[in-house]
Amino acid sequence: MDIPDPIPAVPAPLPDDYQWAFDLAPIGLIVSRHRIIVACNQQVCSLFGTTPDVLLGQSFALLYPSVDEFHRMGERIFQPLVQRGSYQDERVMRRVGGRFAGQVFWCRVSGRALDRAHPHAAGVWSFEELDTHRPIGVELTPREREVASQLLVGRTSKEIARHLGLSSRTVEVHRAHLMRKYDTTTTAALVQKLLAGAP
Repeated sequence: MDIPDPIPAVPAPLPDDYQWAFDLAPIGLIVSRHRIIVACNQQVCSLFGTTPDVLLGQSFALLYPSVDEFHRMGERIFQPLVQRGSYQDERVMRRVGGRFAGQVFWCRVSGRALDRAHPHAAGVWSFEELDTHRPIGVELTPREREVASQLLVGRTSKEIARHLGLSSRTVEVHRAHLMRKYDTTTTAALVQKLLAGAP
């Protein structure tokens, strides 16, 4: 996978109590600058199967199934971060190391920009695995993963098309591919299978 070159960045030190809370938080946490990881906690390392040495100074692209998905997500989250200062979704991410290196899994991601006028300049992001409840049962393309994540939050094809910047017809094609892969004939049944991770 073609990962963008890392940008060296050093996080500002935290007071001891805050550092302890950050390191041992029960949810994965990352502090970023310009979508580069400048601090991460133990839980995020465990979640992605790696160590701080591997993550620090690296682009968030390292955690995505593809670089295209990384770029598209960066474009998609920009306006919500400008408007609200925060963003949340459920998406497919990729483990970095360990025996599950390269494995994709469902993840709930939440973030907050430190400056809404420059949303990618600095932020804090949380990561929570949904895999135990929602395993990925079949191999999906990047666009299928994006459409699936939007179906899971109840969006219609027209809403998904607007959200992803696609035509409604393109969304319908990807939804049809998902239905074929999951052997379903209705969107409701597809959503149930996506939730269950059943092929």
